[in-house]
Amino acid sequence: MAVLVTGCAGFIGWKVCETLLREGTRVVGVDDLNDHYDPRLKQWRLDRLKQDGNFTFARADVSRRDELWEVLRTLRPQGEEDLEAIINLAARPGVRQSIVDPFKYFQTNVIGALNLIEWACREGIPRYVLASSSSVYGESCPRPFREDARTDEPVSPYAASKKAAEVLCHAYHYLYGIDVTVLRYFTVYGPAGRPDMAMFRFIRWVAEGETIRIYGDGEQERDFTYVDDIASGTVKALELSGFNVINLGSDRPVTVNEVLRVISAQLGKEPAVSFLPPEKTDVRATWANISRARSLIAWEPETALEDGVRAAIDWYLENRSWLKEINI
Repeated sequence: MAVLVTGCAGFIGWKVCETLLREGTRVVGVDDLNDHYDPRLKQWRLDRLKQDGNFTFARADVSRRDELWEVLRTLRPQGEEDLEAIINLAARPGVRQSIVDPFKYFQTNVIGALNLIEWACREGIPRYVLASSSSVYGESCPRPFREDARTDEPVSPYAASKKAAEVLCHAYHYLYGIDVTVLRYFTVYGPAGRPDMAMFRFIRWVAEGETIRIYGDGEQERDFTYVDDIASGTVKALELSGFNVINLGSDRPVTVNEVLRVISAQLGKEPAVSFLPPEKTDVRATWANISRARSLIAWEPETALEDGVRAAIDWYLENRSWLKEINI
């Protein structure tokens, strides 16, 4: 069995590839290694994947159709190890940044998704997994968020791009019968996380004695979910047929202030905190109803927040010499 994973050098993509490789699956990885955030983090992840002989990598931008399809034709394994699925984790991430350049977000998150699912249908690849986001629920959905809630009121270009990719995938399932699973991820964190996210920033700011910057009062709740648990659920989704939308979250939302308290306690430092005006794109709370994940793929998050934070801190301290210089 071989699986194509796009965004393989990204935070979640790296862990999904690791999980597949650990199970003996051949992985074909694609990433454009762009500078949306410091490429050194992406290279760090990619270097670890390249140590496995079952991993093949090519650099390509999913939004550039001709370039992408040519690369995929070159990489595609043949015979018994033909591709059985695509896991599309290539994305422009980040709610706030999507306001600055929404065009890039739609190019990658929508056109990229279209290029991949169109290629899958042309090549007879039967299964497609799309990484989506809890941001599609917006501000008006009742909590905990259920997959059948209305998701037609996004509050950022990022959320709108993710929703657009979801409905595009449904159209392809309807027209061509390709099996599609859409996974809505909730606030993923862990070692080698993105530097624009609160967990990475808080750990570095506390470790280095810098002032913590929090948008809003810090009482906004997030369903923090450990990256290994997210990767496990993503791989389990390859078992499904038909069209499915599934939340992957911890089902245990905590406030941003509580996360900071956990980090501060584990590092043994009490930071100064600066509270800034809230961002209009930030929803007040996220909370995943994960009953569908339990029933369809027998998935449960296994990592407690304290344990996940400890792993993220340990990774930061081990790589502190260069991580403290990364632009956040």
